Amino acid sequence: MTSLDPRASSAGPSGPRSSGEGDPNVGSSGDPAGGVRRTVVGYIALTKPRIIELLLITTIPTMFLAADGMPGLGLVAATLVGGALSAGGANALNCYLDRDIDAVMARTGHRPSATGQVSPRSTLVFGLALSAASVAWFALLVNTLAAVLSVTAIVMYVVGYTMLLKRRTPQNIVWGGAAGCMPVLIGWVAVTDAFAFTPFVLFAIVFFWTPPHYWPLSLRFRDDYASAGIPMLPVVATPAKVAGQIIRYSWAMVAISLLLSPVAHMSPAYTLIAIALGAGFLVEAYALRSRVRRSESDSDGTTVQAMRLFHGSITYLSLLFLAVAIDPFLPF
Repeated sequence: MTSLDPRASSAGPSGPRSSGEGDPNVGSSGDPAGGVRRTVVGYIALTKPRIIELLLITTIPTMFLAADGMPGLGLVAATLVGGALSAGGANALNCYLDRDIDAVMARTGHRPSATGQVSPRSTLVFGLALSAASVAWFALLVNTLAAVLSVTAIVMYVVGYTMLLKRRTPQNIVWGGAAGCMPVLIGWVAVTDAFAFTPFVLFAIVFFWTPPHYWPLSLRFRDDYASAGIPMLPVVATPAKVAGQIIRYSWAMVAISLLLSPVAHMSPAYTLIAIALGAGFLVEAYALRSRVRRSESDSDGTTVQAMRLFHGSITYLSLLFLAVAIDPFLPF
């Protein structure tokens, strides 16, 4: 459950604000209806919808694999709603805890919790309410094990990553990113109500994918993180060292994606797709290292080009899990 939105705010927290920005009940034109819309949009933004979307991309294919075909549509819908509540609650709590550093970063200065559009108390209550609702939802409509994993994911992200790791160690995204791997476990137990080795292989794919996905974004915004005092790896290490770490994690990710074939008895089609996608990912990772070596002193050129791998990593994970989803329906 890490921040995936690369957009920078057009005006930082110290920039000009509309007359009603501090009051969610008043729109910029004084129209109460406009104020309500702004409030709703603000609360939705606290949940970080783009992150939720990416997390759910891994949940549905895992459910197909667990069911060895099509699971019940009602179960899929219930699991997705519960997952969205869980991730949204954790993200809102992250916004509450990080509102001080979000306010000084261009990339996050637009968040409602940082601008004051949503008050700290309201952000906290909203995050706790969504988190509690997700646990109750899973317990009532899916199963108890899914509810336990939802609690675990929230605690891992809010306490483990946000409170303990993010501001203290450059390995924050490595271990803190494990929270973003939990949807595959939740998707699996939603169908089977039990653990198996296969979902932990899927968990490991996402685990080793997270650093080479997030570190390019951190390269792009390393000055932002440095100004906020966040020791992301690109802040405390040279771009060359970061690129080297990206390559190591990428190799591990690709190897584990191939391990899924014998463990889950995947078809040759999945294996070929995993090889092709992995090769493309590695090519881009090595290309990033080459660009870093050629222009390490040109920080702007290096960091902007790093976003190629960031965006490519999203495509990689989406297509790999699409292959996982399709595999149970293949005739061989």
